[in-house]
Amino acid sequence: MDFIKPYIQIIEERLSQLNFPDEPENLYSPIKYSLSVGGKRIRPALTLISAELFGSTIEQAVPAALGVEIFHNFTLIHDDIMDEAPLRRKQPTVSAKWGRDIAILSGDVMMIMAYQQFQHYSGDKLSLLFSLFNKTAVEVCEGQQMDMNFETQRNVTVDEYIKMITLKTSVLLAASLQMGAIVANASAQNQEAIYAFGKNLGIAFQLQDDLLDTFGSEDDFGKKIGGDILARKKTFLFLKAFENATGEEKKLLEEAYFSYKKPNPDLVKQIFKSTAADKLCREEIEFYLKKSLDSMNNINVSHPNIELLKNLSEQLIHRTV
Repeated sequence: MDFIKPYIQIIEERLSQLNFPDEPENLYSPIKYSLSVGGKRIRPALTLISAELFGSTIEQAVPAALGVEIFHNFTLIHDDIMDEAPLRRKQPTVSAKWGRDIAILSGDVMMIMAYQQFQHYSGDKLSLLFSLFNKTAVEVCEGQQMDMNFETQRNVTVDEYIKMITLKTSVLLAASLQMGAIVANASAQNQEAIYAFGKNLGIAFQLQDDLLDTFGSEDDFGKKIGGDILARKKTFLFLKAFENATGEEKKLLEEAYFSYKKPNPDLVKQIFKSTAADKLCREEIEFYLKKSLDSMNNINVSHPNIELLKNLSEQLIHRTV
């Protein structure tokens, strides 16, 4: 993804320039750590790319992009607490390094810091950005709650799962793009089209993430492989495998996901393959990728960033990390 490196470098530079109080040190150190241990910076880069696409300058879009990235990292801190995850981006999570209570409080401050970035705007632009950000933040929390509910809910449908990942993951990707459009005063039609592009791309992105969590390389992926299976998360892979399994395979899946016995990730992976769940997941990824790319046809401006976004979407979906 070399072609978006200039946008990512801008985000990295501006994140490094954020000022934090010296005290309490154990409140702000986790925030600095969270923002400095890497990450793809895809969401804020999309904000910059979108703003440029619709005629704004990158500089005008930087505060919105930083707000998106700070909020995203806040959600990761709290997500890792709930998942009791030891690693994020090949590094100890904030909760593993500083403890649960500090991680919660540092995450709360990051949410406030995200709001502060939007205060760089005024008038209708501020109102539109705040409205979109608030709607998206609530949806992300709704998606997280659905994800948690699914862990103990026996019957989950594929449609329910797609709704959950839409809320938990894809709406923030979509909002990142629409925020750039808002900064650029893009038309309502163009805002709707770029949002639809991001929403469908986000669904495909999360399905690919689920696939990598099960079949990826821990060295490449940056976190423990098989974590979704150990957490008994009812991903698309599980739902399709359970739907297609018969006899002994279904019994083994029931034992792995609905008993007190610790799941065996290797055994579950074998069942995912034998039931063609992995193949079906890849097909679903391509379906949402196509929907995403089709949305770009509704954008009525001409700019090189349209092709950039199309190329980026292909690379994101076919990534290994």
